[in-house]
Amino acid sequence: MSETLYRKYRPMTFSQVVGQEHVVRTLQGALATGRIGHAFLFTGPRGTGKTTLARIFAKALNCKEKKNGLTGQVEPCNRCDSCAGANRGNFLDVIEIDAASNRGIEEIRNLKDSAQVASMAGGYKVFVIDEVHMLTKDAFNALLKILEEPPAHVVFMLATTEPHKIIPTVLSRVQRFDLKRL
Repeated sequence: MSETLYRKYRPMTFSQVVGQEHVVRTLQGALATGRIGHAFLFTGPRGTGKTTLARIFAKALNCKEKKNGLTGQVEPCNRCDSCAGANRGNFLDVIEIDAASNRGIEEIRNLKDSAQVASMAGGYKVFVIDEVHMLTKDAFNALLKILEEPPAHVVFMLATTEPHKIIPTVLSRVQRFDLKRL
């Protein structure tokens, strides 16, 4: 089975990301200083790299051999077990959820239960929720509960093309990054 072009040529490190330097710089700064927020929102038009940046950041958070570039920026190594598992999509500490098809309160309750369990590799447990604007109102309220008091080992990365559909109380608890077209 052939791999789709967007998967084959998707950036694997921050240095490969084009046109989103303002976001990359901020995320690398957080990694370099160890000041990691508990929730991030990546917004912008289709194809601007929202999910890709979330995946790279998730990988970098759990990388065992982070590399410092010439400018002191932090990059995932793409060689350690954590990076390799994340690249294959089977690393247990990076959980991706498509909110377009998992949009109900029951899915968010399961996520909440999973968040209480510590990371398998001892790093961060990262939840990447794509198309987060598709969640139901009840699901947003359940998500809000865990965003208000997240476990220290959990990081949420939300991605959406329509941030105006996210309830204001959730928006107030995330660091927002607006991505732009090239």
